Amino acid sequence: MATPDISRRLTDSILRQDINSYNGFISIPDYKPLRSEATPEILEKNYTTMLALQKDETIKLAAAKAAIDAARLAEWEFHNSILAMKEAIKGQFGSDSDQAQTIGFKKKSERKRPTTRKPAS
Repeated sequence: MATPDISRRLTDSILRQDINSYNGFISIPDYKPLRSEATPEILEKNYTTMLALQKDETIKLAAAKAAIDAARLAEWEFHNSILAMKEAIKGQFGSDSDQAQTIGFKKKSERKRPTTRKPAS
């Protein structure tokens, strides 16, 4: 038998089937397995561990999504404050100032003037 790839998640349908099998198993009073990994104690422990870790995962995913949203909002607030600063620099010092050039604008006096093209004959 090939070794299963445990690096991927199980599908929801497989997990649902496993949980249904476990819930059905609980009602079998005279179950006595030969395999040690299939004892009722191990099944119960693995089931509760799975539920606890799924809950932990859900909580951490929600926290990660909240952190992503907070970082996105902070990026936008920073961006908007930079835009306001640029407008203030242009308003205070002018578009052709060294200060405007320092924050990334091109001086108006250094821009190329548009040239007219002669029509091709």
